[in-house]
Amino acid sequence: MEHTEIERIVARIRELVATRYVFPDLGERIAADFGAAASAGRYAGAASPAALAERVSEDLRRLSGDGHLRLIHHSEPIPDLADEAASAAIFERRSRTTMSGIGRLERLDGNIGLLQIEPALFGAHLVGDDIAAAMQILRNTEGLIIDLRACIGSDPAAVAYFCSYLLPPGTHLNDVYDRTEDRTTQYWTLPHVPGPRYGTDRPVYVLTSRRTFSGGEELAYDLRHTGRAVIVGETTGGGAHPRIGVRLHPHLEASIPTCRSINPVTGTDWEGTGVQPHIPTTAQDALATAHAALTRASEGATL
Repeated sequence: MEHTEIERIVARIRELVATRYVFPDLGERIAADFGAAASAGRYAGAASPAALAERVSEDLRRLSGDGHLRLIHHSEPIPDLADEAASAAIFERRSRTTMSGIGRLERLDGNIGLLQIEPALFGAHLVGDDIAAAMQILRNTEGLIIDLRACIGSDPAAVAYFCSYLLPPGTHLNDVYDRTEDRTTQYWTLPHVPGPRYGTDRPVYVLTSRRTFSGGEELAYDLRHTGRAVIVGETTGGGAHPRIGVRLHPHLEASIPTCRSINPVTGTDWEGTGVQPHIPTTAQDALATAHAALTRASEGATL
């Protein structure tokens, strides 16, 4: 990469962190330390956009401890659109190439449903009909396993849409404070959803891994703290700050956390701590563990 281009990208990241990071004081400190590293020539030798993204992300994570604060390299070009439109185009492309984020839909022994969400729980405007179709197929199962072990993203509105199939209408799930607008938005389950609700009586188990991140974690966290699901697996990655994406280069996107989540039950979120499982086990064993527990519960109910 050309030196002047690297300088421009690094300067823009520093500005975004200083002015838009969710915690203003911390954002200024991170920006100052990041700028000092740049002045010392830390990024001057980056040979490619991918190399620059790796080096910048490593430093931002070290300075902040925030997994959402990073420079993302995209192998395919980012649309040259306004930031929100570019991010929307990226998610739309991912939803099309990952079967709407439905990685697996299956009936296991004992009439237990399995729904794997990977790589993300996309917005209802993109995949709402597909989620409704999946829940229609699962409607007569005895219990449900939601596999989030490879789910690394979503947004609060998408989580609220999905949770509306599992919780009563009007359940308060999450609040999100946005530093940029100095505004808090509440998220509740919806009064109506397409197709049948799964309801609140049948058991739900959620599988997690260390890879489970961001909006995938919110889904697990909300279902855990409403008491609707049993979490099985590993403590999740610990990224709770919703972010914006800013296009800085045809293949580079700055990810800047501008918001923080506030759960109405806990008063806090999962940033830095992750979502703790009720039943700790390895990610590899989580499915078998959850299936065995659901099978025992189903057999006990029929005795």
